[in-house]
Amino acid sequence: METGMNFELGTDGPRTLLVALDGSVTSMRAGAYAAGLARRQGSRLIAVYVQTVGALAGMSALAVQAAREGAEATAAELRELAERQARERGVGLTFVTRTGDPFTEIAALADAERADGVLVGASEHLGHRLVGSLAVRLVRAGRWPVTVVP
Repeated sequence: METGMNFELGTDGPRTLLVALDGSVTSMRAGAYAAGLARRQGSRLIAVYVQTVGALAGMSALAVQAAREGAEATAAELRELAERQARERGVGLTFVTRTGDPFTEIAALADAERADGVLVGASEHLGHRLVGSLAVRLVRAGRWPVTVVP
């Protein structure tokens, strides 16, 4: 039966999955889901933590330094947790830390790594229902399948 659809032969699933972690409950669920999916599909898993810089504007130099140190500590904790979880599930993991706007950095990394899917936790902020969350922005970009984990 000819449907006019062309499917790529030789692939059974995603080769590369990208999951965004920020320490929130939903992002950690997304990380666990992504690790399980990567294990089942035999995919490469990349976890990314993006330190936002917008919050640093207008701060004193001392406050900026303290915020950066806090973000570095968060990144180290997330890396350790993600690597441990990946090891326990038998999944290879690359952990990446970026600084900037989360959408911009995640999109750039997903493009550079040719991600077959992006996974994020659902926003826990009420305001995002009005102005749009990271997940909504990634979906609207339309460049990768996006899974939003509650």
